Amino acid sequence: MPFRPARPARSRARGIAVAAILALAMPAAMAWTSKPVRVLVPAPAGGTIDVLARLLSEQLTAELGQPVVVDNKPGAGGGIAISAMLSAPADGQTILVSTTNVLTEIPHVMKVPYDPMRDVKPVAAVARTALVMVGSANLPARDLPHLISYVKAHPGSLSFASYSAGTAAHYAGMIMNQKAGMDLQHVPFAGSPPALTQVMGGQIAVMYDGMVTSLPMIKAGKLQAYAVASKERSPLLPQVPTFAEAGYPDIQFSNWVGVFVSAKVPDELAQKIQAAVYKAAATPRMQERIASLGFESTPPEPLSQLGQGLRGEYERNAGIVKTFNIQP
Repeated sequence: MPFRPARPARSRARGIAVAAILALAMPAAMAWTSKPVRVLVPAPAGGTIDVLARLLSEQLTAELGQPVVVDNKPGAGGGIAISAMLSAPADGQTILVSTTNVLTEIPHVMKVPYDPMRDVKPVAAVARTALVMVGSANLPARDLPHLISYVKAHPGSLSFASYSAGTAAHYAGMIMNQKAGMDLQHVPFAGSPPALTQVMGGQIAVMYDGMVTSLPMIKAGKLQAYAVASKERSPLLPQVPTFAEAGYPDIQFSNWVGVFVSAKVPDELAQKIQAAVYKAAATPRMQERIASLGFESTPPEPLSQLGQGLRGEYERNAGIVKTFNIQP
């Protein structure tokens, strides 16, 4: 039987909030466009973000009665897709579906030809994924306190993996080392799959990874989960405590997937796009697929709140990069 997480109270609350927003915004949403829409995705076809973008595009096509076509533009840490969006007319016909880390993490360790906080406007958050600390199923430590003790008992001999240097997976490891007095050495990889292979094989002790890529391995018993880097326990892993529960409240890292436009797009038009996206994301098909991919649904937020949240993450990450002298 396929895994189907129970619908928590916050999911029901999200549905009520979406309904309230749509009741006010739907007339405007229907006037968003009478032309085809281009959806830029900063990832190759077939990946998790691409799958989510295509599902959203299919639903928008049905809602708008206009073709909504995905255009994959991977590379340069998301910079190719973002540059393509910024070079297009700011008329709402070109949008970006991406994770927030291309704006809040990558620009701190990679030179990009745009200002992520000035040139890009977040429009709608569709799904969120938190980091989870995982280790090999054969690692003797079975919970976070015992893992910390195990690391301290093997000084200088263990390491932690990240899916890339200068990302939240790297930040979490450095902060946790500092707070818990561990000396895990950082080993960056080009993406989660090769890193997880090393962790499952026991060559690397642990990894701070996105829930989306680790969850299938956890469910299959190939990885054990120690803690989730979110404010509350994840409904996808309700048995796994948060870092805050273990006494490490600073370890809170997550990214959301959603829609972005050029900052030159007027707020009135951005609100129309937002209403259409929220309506599409709230459909049962989208909600079921979001959960099956390992994401959690997000409550709707106004443009100003999305912008403030994105800037807060960007500034926090800038401080972490400076504190730990993280280089490109």
